[in-house]
Amino acid sequence: MLRSFLNFFPSLVSHISTGERILFLTFDDGPVPEATPQVLELLKKFNAKATFFCVGSNVVKHGEIYDKIIQEGHSTGNHTFHHLNGWTCNKASYLENVVLCSKAMQPNPAGKNFFRPPYGKLRFSQYAALKKDFRIFMWDVLTRDWESDRSAKSCFERIKNKAKPGSIIVFHDSIKAKERMLPALEMTLEHYSSLGFRFEALEKFA
Repeated sequence: MLRSFLNFFPSLVSHISTGERILFLTFDDGPVPEATPQVLELLKKFNAKATFFCVGSNVVKHGEIYDKIIQEGHSTGNHTFHHLNGWTCNKASYLENVVLCSKAMQPNPAGKNFFRPPYGKLRFSQYAALKKDFRIFMWDVLTRDWESDRSAKSCFERIKNKAKPGSIIVFHDSIKAKERMLPALEMTLEHYSSLGFRFEALEKFA
C-alpha cells in the first residue's frame, strides 16, 4: 500500500540509500513528559541519534522537552500543530496548521524543514504545496506501537523482519504507545548495536 502511495508522490522519502549499517529511528506525536524523556535516556545510553516529528501543540506545552531534543543532537520535524488527517482537511486549513507548527518549533536548527503527515495521509494538493518548502518523510518500517492489542515484542519483530541498512523506522513517543514503544525501542537498540549498526538523525544524511 505504501509503495503504491509513493508512486503518486515521488519526492516523498521512505528510505535512505546507504552502503553502511545505519538505521534511522523516528518518533511521531511528541513531545510529551510521559514518554519523550525516557526515549532520550535510551538513545543516550546507546549513543544513538534520532528524528522527532513533533506536534506543534505539544511543543508549546512542553517546550523544555523540545529544547532538550535539540540540545542532545537529534533532528526535529513538523507533524502539524493539531495532528491533522490530511484526507479530512482542505488544503488551506491544512497548510495553515503546518505553518502554526513551524512557528511553534522556532528556532529549529535541527529540522531543515522536515515534515511528516500524521497518519501518513496527504492529499495531492497538500503535497504539491508542501514539497516546495519541506522535505517530506514517510518510512519503510512501521512498528504499529500504538495498537493496544500488540506486544512490545511484536513491534520489535516487525522491525527485525523489515529493517535493512538505510531503513526509516517509525515509533511514537506518545502516552498511547509508550507501553509498547519503550521496550521495543530498547530491544531494537540492543539488537542492532550488537550487529554493528549505528543510529543516525535524518539531518545528517537527508
